[in-house]
Amino acid sequence: MLYSTSTPADKRRAFRARLASGELVRMPGAFNPLSARLIERKGFDGVYVSGAVLSAELGLPDVGLTTLSEVATRAHQIARVTDLPTLVDADTGFGEPMNVARTVQELEDAGVCAIHIEDQVNPKRCGHLDGKQVVEQDVATRRIRAAVDARRDPDLLIMARTDIRAVAGLPAAVERAKALVDAGADAVFPEAMTSLAEFETVRAAVEVPLLANMTEFGKSELFTVDQLRQVGMNIVIWPVSLLRLAMGAADRALDELTERGTLAAQLPVMQDRAGLYELLDYAGYTRFDTSVFDFQVPGRASGTTTKP
Repeated sequence: MLYSTSTPADKRRAFRARLASGELVRMPGAFNPLSARLIERKGFDGVYVSGAVLSAELGLPDVGLTTLSEVATRAHQIARVTDLPTLVDADTGFGEPMNVARTVQELEDAGVCAIHIEDQVNPKRCGHLDGKQVVEQDVATRRIRAAVDARRDPDLLIMARTDIRAVAGLPAAVERAKALVDAGADAVFPEAMTSLAEFETVRAAVEVPLLANMTEFGKSELFTVDQLRQVGMNIVIWPVSLLRLAMGAADRALDELTERGTLAAQLPVMQDRAGLYELLDYAGYTRFDTSVFDFQVPGRASGTTTKP
């Protein structure tokens, strides 16, 4: 009922332990708190909060228009409803090193377990679009050092994302990954890898956990969990998948409503009332309400009032 029974500190420690075990952590992207709860119900290992999804929710393109407060608010709403660890896309840290430091502490207070900060020029753009620009290596490493220095809980995982592969090639991505680890990054997110061999190359270059981004319609082939596990990936995200599926279904349903004037034919593919209520734990709220309000106010049992 209500929110997670695990504290953020407990979830962070558990996430660190899971990564240290070498098991692959599967983190679908949640587009709202309810979808995060469904991800947990289905047995996944964590929840991802995508900057692209948050932008889309607001009706905006993923070109650096969202603010720290918007990301922190949504991250908090999602992290608090699940016992799973939450990884949040913090874009470029919303500015330079001092802004990065504030971003880390705001998201730490939001209860997340991990954040990733990228090396794109600020404002950034979607990692699978052409025309990206990245900052110089010293700027990228300053962002990560600022993030590491700013965290108060040492178990908050600071992940460095690099977009340099699409700009300067794989050797540059390997060099950048090494520099980001030297700057203190706990994990690396090499964006827009084009093959399993490229993931393997980065894997051989650094010892920290690595993330694979399996976003549809992007630069990377959609590899399976087993394929990514075999080349040594530690985390896999599907950042926009659930939003795309939900919006695709909504698009088709609205067309049918326009054409037929009813959604009766769509009932078999809808989440039914019982399923929604179970996910929301209506029964738990009912039990709580009954256990608290199990008394009668004196003088009101028969509908009378008590005078002072």
